[in-house]
Amino acid sequence: MAQTGFCDSRPLLDLHKKAEETRVPLRTWANACSPKERWTQVEDFATRGAFMTAEQDHRWVLHGLHMSTEDGFMGYSVPNARRSSDCWEEPLLWRISGLQHMLVPGLLRHEMELAMSKLGLIYDRTYAWDIFTTMMRSQLHHTFSSAELPGAYSEKMLAILIDWLIQVHEVLHFSEETLYLTVYLLNRAVRLLKVSISNLQLLGVVCLFLAGKKEECLLPEVSELCHLMENTYTPHQLLRMERRVLCGLEFELSYTPPLHFLLLSTCIAQCSNQMVWMARYLLELSLLEVQCVVFQPIHLAGAALQLARCVLQEPPTPEGETAWCVSSSIFVGSEATLLAIMRILALAAARAPIGSTRASFLKFRTEDTMYVSKHPALMTAPSLLKVPGLQT
Repeated sequence: MAQTGFCDSRPLLDLHKKAEETRVPLRTWANACSPKERWTQVEDFATRGAFMTAEQDHRWVLHGLHMSTEDGFMGYSVPNARRSSDCWEEPLLWRISGLQHMLVPGLLRHEMELAMSKLGLIYDRTYAWDIFTTMMRSQLHHTFSSAELPGAYSEKMLAILIDWLIQVHEVLHFSEETLYLTVYLLNRAVRLLKVSISNLQLLGVVCLFLAGKKEECLLPEVSELCHLMENTYTPHQLLRMERRVLCGLEFELSYTPPLHFLLLSTCIAQCSNQMVWMARYLLELSLLEVQCVVFQPIHLAGAALQLARCVLQEPPTPEGETAWCVSSSIFVGSEATLLAIMRILALAAARAPIGSTRASFLKFRTEDTMYVSKHPALMTAPSLLKVPGLQT
C-alpha cells in the first residue's frame, strides 16, 4: 500500500454497490479535516496528446486512430504521434514492460487520472501518474525467477492451503488486497524459510496475520487465529513464527497486487459490472496456480481481463472498443505472455467446480458477484479452449 499510494480498498472493490453505500477513503477524510491551499495544475491538452480533448464527455472523439485486432488483442496506432516530454518524462513502460512503443501516452495518462479519481484512490489528480509509474517500477520486484517449490512441498499441498486461507479471509471480512498480499508473503516464505510440512498451516496464518497488520484497521486476536486452526498451535508458537517470518523477509512487506492493475484497466476500458466480476474471479484463481508466480502483476491482470472479455462476448460498441484500445495499450508487446497466462487461467476455471479447491468458485457464484463462476463457458475446458488464441 505504501508503495502504490492507494487509499482504502473498500470503495475500489465494491463496484456493484451504489455510490452512496461506498465508504470515503481514509486519506480523503484526513485531507478534508485540514484543508490546504493546493495548486491546481492547468492541463495543456495540446501538449498532452494531439487526440485528447478537454471535455470528458467527448474524450473518445479521436481522429486518425487505427484499430487492430490481430491475434485477438485490440491495439491502435497513431501516425506521426508526438511524445511530449512534459507528459512522458521517462519512457517507463517501454523499458519496464518490454514495450517497444507506447501509443498516445498523454491520452493514457489522462484516462489513468480519471480512473483513479473515479475509483476514489487519490485526493489530488496531480499525483495519479506518479502513483502509476511507481506501481510499474515496484512490480518488478514481486515476481519469482522459478515456479519450482523447494523441499517436500507440492503444488497441490500449497493450493489446498491457499484455498483454506481464502475461506478464512472471507470469515474475517478482510479486504481483497490482504488476500493477495497474504499469498505473496506465503510464496516468499516457503522459498526463503525452512518450514516443516506440519507447520505449513501455521505459516499461512502468520502470513495472513502480517498482511492484515499492513492492510486492515481491525485485527482478530491471536487466540482467535489459533481457534481457526482448531488450537493445533498455541499463541506462543504463532508469535514465534511471526518473528521468524519477519526476520526471514527482512521486514519487507510491500506489494503491488495485480488487482489494482485490473480495476484500473476495467475502469479505463469502461467494462460492465459482469466483466469486472468475471475478471476478478479469473484473477483470484491465479493465486492457486504456482506457475503464475513468475509473471508480473500487470500481465496477470491483463490476461484475466482479456479472458473475461473473450468468455462473455459482450456486443462491441465504437466507444467501448476505443476505450479498450487505450486500456490495453499498456500490454502491447506482451501478447505471448498474456496467452500463456490465459491458458493457465482457462484450465483453472474449468477445474474449479469439480476440484478440491473450490473456495473461489463458491465465493463468486453468489448474487452479489453476478454468478460469474457459474457462467456456462467456464464449466468445461473445451469451451474455453475454443477461445481464439487458446487452442492446444
